Amino acid sequence: MKARTLWGAGAALLLAMGSGLANAKTELSIGYVDGWSDSVATTFVAAEVIKQQLGYDVKLMPVATGIMWQGVATGKLDLMLSAWLPVTHGDYWEKNKDKVVDYGPNFNDAKIGLIVPEYVKAKSIADLNTDASFGKKIVGIDAGSGVMLKTDQAIKDYGLEGYKLQASSGAAMTSELGRAYDKQQSVAVTGWVPHWMFAKWKLRFLEDPKGVYGAAEHVDSVGSKQLETKAPEVAAFLKRFTWKDADEIGGVMLEIQNGKKPEEAAKAWVAAHPERVKEWTAR
Repeated sequence: MKARTLWGAGAALLLAMGSGLANAKTELSIGYVDGWSDSVATTFVAAEVIKQQLGYDVKLMPVATGIMWQGVATGKLDLMLSAWLPVTHGDYWEKNKDKVVDYGPNFNDAKIGLIVPEYVKAKSIADLNTDASFGKKIVGIDAGSGVMLKTDQAIKDYGLEGYKLQASSGAAMTSELGRAYDKQQSVAVTGWVPHWMFAKWKLRFLEDPKGVYGAAEHVDSVGSKQLETKAPEVAAFLKRFTWKDADEIGGVMLEIQNGKKPEEAAKAWVAAHPERVKEWTAR
């Protein structure tokens, strides 16, 4: 009798384990670029929703841009939420478009250009020629980046004689911007949106009538060919997941910039915005 009871308990345990395994969902791997504040914020918020609402385990992989695209194209990564199209990642798209699935934009109106505080008088890039308050200097980021190459072109196309483009880093650029802002001094920096600096300071892009920096772009969610079969609920979520505007994502980016861990900032945002999460996950 005792043996039968033990066997029965063991069988029940095995059945329960089997049922649990049958219901367990596959782990998903998501690639993101660690140095991009928008990539970090978007990826961690999406991952939190996928875990909480859709029940999938998620592995986040910080990688370089090219490796991110290659990973999704080969199926080593299930998805990414950081595809800048049609220009910035245009080459990656052309090489991999037949190997991936584009689920649409998670952020619209992304752009690069020259950014100034709202209080400066200059309205367009051409105005820098006649405004001595900028000291013939533009504060840049990493030499060789897309926005830096475009700024070199802008200096030529707008005839900004005597202007120097100062290469630095993203962190150094925002530090110099912050110092100038605190003193209400004129400063022009290379930048882009979405970025946390728009949530911290009142800024605007200088008008670019010559179109040196190109038109607005969009940041898309891109998945592997296998994602639709592997995680259909996630594929459906990606089609709906879109930030309303720069302020919405900017709040998350600023929290991270101010020292909060990305996962903590994402959890806090998801908890504070149940109506948005419901919009993204409605079935």
